[in-house]
This record gives sequence, structure tokens and C-alpha cells, in this order.
Amino acid sequence: MKSKQCITVLGSTGSIGTNTLDVLARHPERFDVYALTAARQVEPMLNQCAKFKPRVAVMAQEDAGRQLAERVRAEGLATEVRWGQQALDEVSADPEVDAVMAAIVGAAGLSPCLAAARAGKRLLLANKEALVVGGEVFLAAVQQGGATLLPIDSEHSAIFQSLPDNPGTWAQRIDKIILTASGGPFRSREVASLKEVTPEQACAHPNWVMGRKISVDSATMMNKALEVIEARYLFGVTPEQLEVVIHPQSIIHSMVQYKDSSVVAQLGTPDMRVPIAYGLSWPERMASGASTLDFKALPAMTFEAMDAHGHPERFPGLALAWQTLGARPGSCAILNAANEVAVEAFLNRQIRFDQIHGVNEATLAALTLGAPQTLDDLMEIDRLGRLQAKAQVAQCSR
Repeated sequence: MKSKQCITVLGSTGSIGTNTLDVLARHPERFDVYALTAARQVEPMLNQCAKFKPRVAVMAQEDAGRQLAERVRAEGLATEVRWGQQALDEVSADPEVDAVMAAIVGAAGLSPCLAAARAGKRLLLANKEALVVGGEVFLAAVQQGGATLLPIDSEHSAIFQSLPDNPGTWAQRIDKIILTASGGPFRSREVASLKEVTPEQACAHPNWVMGRKISVDSATMMNKALEVIEARYLFGVTPEQLEVVIHPQSIIHSMVQYKDSSVVAQLGTPDMRVPIAYGLSWPERMASGASTLDFKALPAMTFEAMDAHGHPERFPGLALAWQTLGARPGSCAILNAANEVAVEAFLNRQIRFDQIHGVNEATLAALTLGAPQTLDDLMEIDRLGRLQAKAQVAQCSR
């Protein structure tokens, strides 16, 4: 029997990946790093290889992989360097691997997540797109492989921690799930001025340190829309049992309301190392490195309805969660693809902040596709969604 868990970190150079490595470094007696992966960030990956000595490093892009291989050889490191989609899938499903941290942003993370699920791994899901895009196809792979699916998003981890241990009892006990949202940087900003928002302003989250894409999603509340979709699949509730409330202090990360009207909540500092440590150690708990709550020094905790400031149009994208969950299969994948294109266009200053929602809505309206059955089906929906969204961006740019 192995004395240590062997971990693959998908997306190791991103925010979740670096936080995961920080937690792993605190517990060298419990974990070994089998593989680290990134898209094309050669220098950060080289530094991680030197520090954590993974058996394998994978770059999604071939040119970055070849560069990394040269640097690894020059530094005399023993890490094997691979690249490409197949390599990502291989290090997610390798028999040596016990757990996979899935932190690749976007639909690109779906294939290795499916590979890990089919191989029966403990899958720590920080890539919400696996469920948003994958839906029933992804859940079928989890069931087929006997994988253990553990949520890492702070909200979904909070819900998981607030639920009974036996999933078989959830349906009988749960009244609804309440996801909290900080409201992002524009919670009380004049709606008319949102068209003037810059990428720098949208990426300046008041509570969390995150990547650029997820920061913009938080500012539009599309991140919360994707989390609603993910919660629907993770916890097996109906869309009507999902609610979102604004909680600007980000102390309560989410709540479960039970049929007896009691509410169970999970509280903590806004530090992603907490849910990461819980996922890595579950069903135990271990030190995360995060600071503890000082209840004597906490600000007052407040809660607001989504339209508390009288402007429901401030976050129009949130309603798309329930819209797509009630639409034909594959709609959630279209929404995710459209949003990735729209956010990238905004970050590249091709469209305004307030046009992101229009791109998403128009893309959903323009496409009617068959129900996906396989990864290839999902990738085709993603491809068509992106093409249509790019056409919508082009119209905005005129």
C-alpha cells in the first residue's frame, strides 16, 4: 500500500494550480506530484518542475512543450516533458495517479477530466466547465469509472460540506441550495456607466485573487450562472431548488436550506486553499495555510437580492443559467463557448463590457443542435458555439 497520494495538477501555473501546489508543499509526507500541466507558460512551469520534481510535465501547446524540454535538459532535471491533448489525458488517467486537480480554465479541460473520470480517479473539480459543457456525458463517465467527484469551487465545496454524508438522502432532506455571490466590483455602480468599464477594472475583484477570465465572469455574474449549472449536476437538485443571494463580504460561501427550514452554512476566509485542502484530504481535514476567521474583528455580514439596487439589468447573464438548464441538451455548452469568446473579446478591447451578455444571448438564440452523446459531440457544439459567438463579436465591433 502506498504511503503517499500521487497527484496530477492540471493547469498548475494558474491561480488554482499555484494554490494547490502551496497546499501540497505543506504536506510533503502525504503527497507526491506525479504530473504538472500548463498551456504555454514555460518559465513558471520550469520553476515548478525544479521545486516539485514531477515525473511528467505536459504543455498543451507543442512549441511550448519543445521549449520546456530544452530548458529541463539544460537544468539537468529528471522530469519527462510531453505535449498535446493525448498527453494531458494520459497523465490524468495514469495508474500511478490517485487524484487529479482539474484546474484548466474553459472547455479545454473537459477531455482530461473525462479521462480521469473513466479511470476512476479522485477528481478535484475546479474546472466548472467539465460539468457545464459535459453535463450528462461527464456524469456518465464518473459513474462508469467509479470516480470520486469532489468540488473545489469555494461555493460548491461549501455546499458539499453543508450536506449530509450520504448522497442518497439529499433528495429527501434538501429544500434548496443557496449560492452566495460577492456581487463583484460593480455591485452598486451606475448601470449606465458599465459600458465604460475597462478590462483592468473588471479584473480588480474586491475579495478574491483570481485569473483574468474568471474575474470578468465574476463582474458580469456569468461565473455565478455557470456555478448554478454546475450545482444542478453536482448535487442532483432541480433548477428551481437553486437560488443566488449577494453577500458582499464573501464570508459565508454558500448554504443549504433543509425541509425543516434550518439552514447549514460554511464560513471561512476568502482563500482558495481552504476548499483545495478539503478536497485533497477528504474525508479528513488538514492545514491549508489560510488564516482563520476572527469573529471579534469581522465586519457585519449583509445579504442582498440580485436587484437590490433597483437595476435587475446589472447582471442579465445570471438568468441564462435557468434558461439553458430548461432548454434542449447542449445549450449549456453553447453558453459556455459563447461566454469564453465574449470575455476574450472584451479583454482584447474588441467589445464593451456591457456587450458580453448580448453576444451570449444572441449565440444561444442562433444555434439549435442535437443532444450530445460523446466527447466529440461536445467538442463540435463548443466549436460551433465559438464560431457563432465570433460572428456576434464582429457585429458588435462594427
